[in-house]
Amino acid sequence: MYLNNLFSEEKVNTGRQAELDIAKAFSIIFMVFVHVVWMIFSFDNNISNGYALICSNILGRPCAAPIFMFCMGVGIVYSRHNQWGQMIKRGITLFLAGIVVNIFEFFIPYYVYGYLFGSWDVFTIAGGLLLFCIDILEFAGLTFILLGISKKVKRSNEALIIIAITMSIIGSVLRYTDFGMPVLNLFFGYFIGTKGGFTAFPLFNWFIIPVGGYIWGQYFIRAKDKNQFFKYWPIYLIIALIYFVISTQISNGFLTDIHQYYFMTFIDALFCLLYAHANIGLCYYLSKILPDIIIKAATLLSSHIINIYVTQWLFVPLITIFIAYIFKGIVFTDWMAIIISIFTLGLSIDIVLRVTKRIRGLDEHVMERRKFENK
Repeated sequence: MYLNNLFSEEKVNTGRQAELDIAKAFSIIFMVFVHVVWMIFSFDNNISNGYALICSNILGRPCAAPIFMFCMGVGIVYSRHNQWGQMIKRGITLFLAGIVVNIFEFFIPYYVYGYLFGSWDVFTIAGGLLLFCIDILEFAGLTFILLGISKKVKRSNEALIIIAITMSIIGSVLRYTDFGMPVLNLFFGYFIGTKGGFTAFPLFNWFIIPVGGYIWGQYFIRAKDKNQFFKYWPIYLIIALIYFVISTQISNGFLTDIHQYYFMTFIDALFCLLYAHANIGLCYYLSKILPDIIIKAATLLSSHIINIYVTQWLFVPLITIFIAYIFKGIVFTDWMAIIISIFTLGLSIDIVLRVTKRIRGLDEHVMERRKFENK
């Protein structure tokens, strides 16, 4: 009876939702900050344990990528281009974008640092295999392809949930598998967390997050009362954060090691899903009190989140490398990491907006020319 009162048969919350935009905006901000910290760890640094714990272990991990992926699943519900064929094409595009990111993240820093410092060990490319490293966009691409196929064969939500849970459990059991050859670890790393450092977001371990968002979004879009829908978000938030903090301290905890996080277990994923709902609930209440300029900024970031993600990986390594080269002997601190993060984020947004404006201008020019030619 309660659920019947809470959810409408028709879509209610259509169009852009401020809480989703805010959640996605925070996720890209946190990702930029954590990527800068990780890059700085390759140089002389005095990053405090507190900043590393908050920025790298908490905000930059469960509060970033899982929210990005959860909202990606929600976005499928809201998208006008969610036919199965369009989803598969979108998946291929994202996968190729992930390869571009690998060039920015691994290959360009490898050659620039090697040329400037004469050392080829700080940034590695694993004999070229890291070109196909499984990062978040490769995972997103595989997710869209898999969900597109699922839509084509008309899998029910119940079947999709069972598939996602089964994959998560399999990924939990098989993580850290070593197939004995780097190329095999790379290939199977697309599906499970293998040894060798080739995979950050294996499909089996993480698929449950966007599927959770996809199912959640189908209810959220029909929620008649958001206050009731997000009623218990503070409780969920506290429970999830307690789990995250404990996971940074216990042996083999979810957040004690980067690959423990990348190869998350089914239990870890459940707490990430719990946090995702709480996070968006918090953002819903923030949307009521934040000024319009902040909401508009969040919408801007949310609208260009993929392009910003790709672009920031071009600047994060290069800015850090050039600072270390120009200011010989520099020791990076917390404040320097914050300044670099803010500068990188701002620069990435500026570049993305300029390129987008240029592309739109060219598209409009082409359309006007075609209209002229057809007269």
